[in-house]
Amino acid sequence: MRIAIDAFGSDNAPLPEVEGAILAIKEEVCEKVLLVGKEKVLYKELEKYFYDKDRIEVIHASETISMTDSPSRIVKQKKDSSIVKSIQLHSDKKADGVVSAGNTGAVMAASLFSFGRIKNVLRPAIATTFPTQTHPEIILDVGANVDCSPEHLVQFAMLGTLYSKFFFKNVNPKVALLNIGEENTKGNDLVKSTYEKLNEYKDINFVGNIEGKDLLKGIVDVVVCDGFVGNIMIKTVEGAAYSIFSIMKEQIKKDWVAKFGAILSFPVYAYIKKKLDHTEYGGALLVGLNGISVVSHGRSNAKAIKNAVKLASKIAESGFVKHTKEYYEGL
Repeated sequence: MRIAIDAFGSDNAPLPEVEGAILAIKEEVCEKVLLVGKEKVLYKELEKYFYDKDRIEVIHASETISMTDSPSRIVKQKKDSSIVKSIQLHSDKKADGVVSAGNTGAVMAASLFSFGRIKNVLRPAIATTFPTQTHPEIILDVGANVDCSPEHLVQFAMLGTLYSKFFFKNVNPKVALLNIGEENTKGNDLVKSTYEKLNEYKDINFVGNIEGKDLLKGIVDVVVCDGFVGNIMIKTVEGAAYSIFSIMKEQIKKDWVAKFGAILSFPVYAYIKKKLDHTEYGGALLVGLNGISVVSHGRSNAKAIKNAVKLASKIAESGFVKHTKEYYEGL
């Protein structure tokens, strides 16, 4: 698999992208990486590493996109940007997938322009892999669509079902609707209307509502919500996990008894940290498109970029996009 990386997307670009590309080929995550960005800067950074030069190719892109750039304008105004050029490589079949830790709106806009939506898909969504006590959970949407109709949420549930089936090999994924209570009478008009429609949809194994307190239990495979709720939820959980570990570290430094206990409990802390670490999955997939675009955190490190490349490569191998097209084109 050949994966294109937008090398000037992250907050610390291009350092994590370059190191992530090196890790990807050394760990045999994919066959080849295409690093897209300012070639002089990239070649200078690559000089720091020993690697198989046949497996990393630098593609020059003279422009970069900031977090303040308007997503709707970048496709026309910044055609030679690292985001647009990376996505175009995939569209031209020179890459099997794209990874970017840049402006999410810009990645979505450029992907929509280059790949287009799958026929009969109303809106693409951002599907993130969420760590739980038992198994990875797919949550969508987590930011692409802040205003949704019941039809949109039902379609997100179907896209999540297909993603879970073909990527995680779940035969009959359990789908839940994120709500303020388990009862079907709870929630706003959007959620209550969506509940009724999901109950009638035969291709979705809908198991009812799920509350925020149960998200980490891993009792379902797919969780559906609008992008406004999903984005707040995912950032709240990430922030809470970070705060808990920061508080623990602070307290351990203050007390020698706590330090001794921490040493004995280190394997447990390490396991919990790994379970809650967003870098383990690398990024979130834009579902509903005729292509594979994986969006990573702006603060991604090399490990996150490497795992995002791994995710993009595995999605390409799974045939998820092909199966999704077959499903929707058959409606």
